[in-house]
Amino acid sequence: MTFELNVAWRRKLLSICGMLIIVSAAAAMTYLHTAGQSQQLLRWSIVFALLAIAGLLMFTLGLAGLAAPQARPDAGYLPPATQRDGLQQVVLTLESQLEHAPIALFCVESKGHEKKVSPLNGNARRLIAPGRVVEVSQLYEQIIVQALGKRSMICFETEQGQERALLASSSLTLQSQTQLIVALMPVETELQMEAQQAWQKLIRVLTHEIMNSLTPVASLSSTAQDMLSDLQLPQQSTADLVLAMDAISRRAHGLVNFVGSYRSLANVPIAQTERVPLQALLARISSLVSPMWQARGGEVQFSVAPANLEAMLDPAQLEQALINLIKNAFEATAIVQPAIVSIRVQLSRGSRLRIEVSDNGPGVPKDLIAHIFTPFFSTREHGSGIGLALVRQLVQGNGGTVRYAASVGGGARFIISL
Repeated sequence: MTFELNVAWRRKLLSICGMLIIVSAAAAMTYLHTAGQSQQLLRWSIVFALLAIAGLLMFTLGLAGLAAPQARPDAGYLPPATQRDGLQQVVLTLESQLEHAPIALFCVESKGHEKKVSPLNGNARRLIAPGRVVEVSQLYEQIIVQALGKRSMICFETEQGQERALLASSSLTLQSQTQLIVALMPVETELQMEAQQAWQKLIRVLTHEIMNSLTPVASLSSTAQDMLSDLQLPQQSTADLVLAMDAISRRAHGLVNFVGSYRSLANVPIAQTERVPLQALLARISSLVSPMWQARGGEVQFSVAPANLEAMLDPAQLEQALINLIKNAFEATAIVQPAIVSIRVQLSRGSRLRIEVSDNGPGVPKDLIAHIFTPFFSTREHGSGIGLALVRQLVQGNGGTVRYAASVGGGARFIISL
């Protein structure tokens, strides 16, 4: 800015000086002619005429400089073609950054009384592509009603189960048109991880404290039974005390075993990954679970595509997770004839491993789906609520996710992504 002001003042000064020289030369020539000094008139007329011409040139240059556009010294002067190439490069850079932004971006435009939602980047287009969101129109409805400047949590159904996402919005005005820019960030996996870690800490504390109290009770009740034989008490009283102590001992040992089973949720070992041929892994699981299904007229179906598919994972932990899911399917299809459970393994988008375990049982009621992976929660009367919680922890330990997804043909469907 300082440079531009200096240049402008210099050119103004040049114009003023030129004007003063012209006026001075004209005044001097007028005086000479009036004075009538004929001997020096010609010589001085030539001098003042030259000065007038010089002043005219200075005046003209000053005006021309003021009329010309000023260029900043720090920006430099770029020929039109070079400047255009630079702008194109900036635009391409911004488009690339927008396309690869780690969140899904949507634009909401108002056209009359209607609002139109459009994806703005790759994450948004992948989210609404076939195989992801089940009902795109329902997702768009939640985006349209998003309050400006607010954040909210929404839920929508995907092919891999229910997904929760954080929505945030801001307004943008371009060419007198106001648009709503909405950012959508799926957070289902992160919320699952946080909940799992919270449950682990709670279970670790509870089992530690309960075990510290129950173990002495079980030991003392056994000791008390032995001491009763040394006391001289009426036979009936001795029998009642022995029965009471035996009940206490049995209940204490039973609670110790019960609490010990929950310790497995808080003490899952770190996954030891290796390259695993999945066809061989499913063959081992089949040898363990197929007999009990066949015994009641049921069937276990396994499929791997391609047959030579391999993955880096902990084979023991994945086997345990699949066995738990198959066991749940076995109990859920107890009254179904013929009972069928299917385990399909294939590659999904992004070269991720997809394992689908589905059965032809009654499925899970919609109002219970959000709770089935919660520790201690069970849909069965005598269930412990460990099976599915352990499945999720084993899968997450291998860097994957497991979700319950609605099945078109009925029954339960669990999808593991690794």
